[in-house]
Amino acid sequence: MARPKADLPSAQALRALADDEGRLAVRVTPGSRSEGIEIVEGRVAVKVRAKPEDGKASAAVLDLLAQALEVAPSKVEMLRGATSREKLFRVPPE
Repeated sequence: MARPKADLPSAQALRALADDEGRLAVRVTPGSRSEGIEIVEGRVAVKVRAKPEDGKASAAVLDLLAQALEVAPSKVEMLRGATSREKLFRVPPE
């Protein structure tokens, strides 16, 4: 059975939540049944299927953010939170 596509907000909506330096705070839920990005009360919440072991969940979050922002994963940089549910990413400008 094929997995459903992830629910993603627009790139514009995500970039609007980044600060002046392009930093975007994200709250991660690893091991979720579905993948997606939600904007809840002005905060970004990301759900990924990957388990939080050996950086798999962090890599999945980075890939999902890049997909939502419509950029290559190499353009999104994790600044803080490699082992935390609260992560900080630098996203490229439009």
